[in-house]
Amino acid sequence: MPRRNGETARHSRRPRSRPLKGEETEVKHVVETQGLSTAQARELVRRYGNDWRKIEEAAKTYKGDE
Repeated sequence: MPRRNGETARHSRRPRSRPLKGEETEVKHVVETQGLSTAQARELVRRYGNDWRKIEEAAKTYKGDE
């Protein structure tokens, strides 16, 4: 289905109002494995997607800030 204004499905500029399929599961996993708050974990998952290496590196900086 064509999109308006040159938008693509993967690179929409609008913020998401709902989590992507499976995103909440990933957020829970980050909370459990990295010991972050849900809000911090959600931010990392939205920022880095499923790049677990980057999420782990960013989680270390959050832990260091506390």
